Amino acid sequence: MTVGLLDDYPNVEVRRSARRKRTVAAQREGDKIIILAPQKITDRELDSIARGLVTRLEKRQSLQRSDDELERRAHELVAQYLGTSLSLLRPDGVSLRWVTNQNSRWGSCTPMEGTIRISHRLQGVPDYVLDAVLLHELIHLIEPGHNENFYRFMHRYSEHERAKAFLEGYLHGQKGRVALVDQEEES
Repeated sequence: MTVGLLDDYPNVEVRRSARRKRTVAAQREGDKIIILAPQKITDRELDSIARGLVTRLEKRQSLQRSDDELERRAHELVAQYLGTSLSLLRPDGVSLRWVTNQNSRWGSCTPMEGTIRISHRLQGVPDYVLDAVLLHELIHLIEPGHNENFYRFMHRYSEHERAKAFLEGYLHGQKGRVALVDQEEES
């Protein structure tokens, strides 16, 4: 029963199901990787497919940035572009973290509470793009609206327009991908 896989990856658990007919999937549950497989797949087939899924899942995990990295970057951006420190900017503290429930915006800031949330969709973007979004939200701690003062701060970041173009292209690509999936489902 996928002895090779389980020997090489002790944090992997295989769950077979008679209801699952064709697909093999991998997901994280805590520190374990769970492989969901059809009951009738051979051990040899499962071992081959599961190794690829585990490798991909681990690679994706290694590319993700942590909340601590996000906070470290916020400290650097505030010092560089706002000329202060995060603790002086918001003495009560700032809560910064990645979230998975923001699919229509890149980030959000609640100035009164000092909370900044950044969409998980930005995990793999270039640093200059993440910096632009993070700086945008940090400026909202000073200036809640999108007024002239807000943009005076934002334009201190020279990569602002480039990052904006990247995000517009990303969204355009996502729309095209959705349209492609819809077309494939119709055929």
